[in-house]
Amino acid sequence: MSAPIVQLRNLTKVFGSNIAVDHLDLDVEAGEVFAFLGPNGAGKTTTIRMMTGLIRPTGGEVFIGGFDIQGRAIEAKSLMGYIPDHPYLYEKLSARDFIHFVGDLRQIPRPLQEERMMDHFDLFGLSHAADHLIENFSHGMRQKLVFTAALLHRPRLLLFDEPMVGLDPKSARIIKQIMRRHAGRGGSVFLSTHQLAVAEEVADRIGIIAKGQLIFLGRLDELRQRGRAAGTLEDLFLELTGEPPGEIAV
Repeated sequence: MSAPIVQLRNLTKVFGSNIAVDHLDLDVEAGEVFAFLGPNGAGKTTTIRMMTGLIRPTGGEVFIGGFDIQGRAIEAKSLMGYIPDHPYLYEKLSARDFIHFVGDLRQIPRPLQEERMMDHFDLFGLSHAADHLIENFSHGMRQKLVFTAALLHRPRLLLFDEPMVGLDPKSARIIKQIMRRHAGRGGSVFLSTHQLAVAEEVADRIGIIAKGQLIFLGRLDELRQRGRAAGTLEDLFLELTGEPPGEIAV
C-alpha cells in the first residue's frame, strides 16, 4: 500500500506564548478531498504554511509524497499546487506572461504551457484577457488566474486556503468539479474553507481544528454520530467547536 500523499507528524508551531498548532497528526490519502475546518485563529493557515514550507515548524515533520518539506523541499513542492488565502500577483505582467513565468519556474515547455493555459482560460472565461495587465483584473479574475497557475504542472496535491472567495457561482462550481475530478484520478485535495456548504458537498473526510488541536477527524456521517443526527455540517461544526450560533431576533 502506498504512503499517504500528506503526512503530518507531531506538527507544532509556537509564536511567543501562543501555541498556534499543537502536536498535529494527520494523513491525507490519494484519491480524497479532505476539508480542514476551524474557527478563525484555530491554526488552519499556519498548518498550511508549514505544509508548503513557507514557515518552519517549532516541532514535528511534514511529508508530501514521502518527501520531507524541510529536507527535500524541491521534490515536495513539485508535487503540490497551492492557492493561498491572499495570493500575490505581479501587477505589471499580463496574464499570459504570468503563466509563462510560473511555467518556466516549473520547467514546463512553452508549447505545453500555452496549451494548458488556454484550456483553463477557456474554462474560466479568461481567454479574452490573456494579454491584459493583471493590475486591471477584478478580484475574481485574479483568483481564476491563480488557479490556472496552480494547476499548470498537474500536481498530485491541490492545497487550497479559502479558494472560493471572490468567485462567481459558475466558477465556484467549476472549482468544485476540478476538486472531485482530481481526486477521482488519484490525486489529493487539502481544502481549508469557512464555506461549510462547500465542504459538505465535496469532502470525503473532514478534520476540525480548534485552538491548534485536531478535535475531529472522519467522515460527515461519523461527525453526525457525535452530534445531532440530522444536523447540517454548520450545526455540527458549531456544536463541536462550542461556537455561539450568532442568531438574531427578526
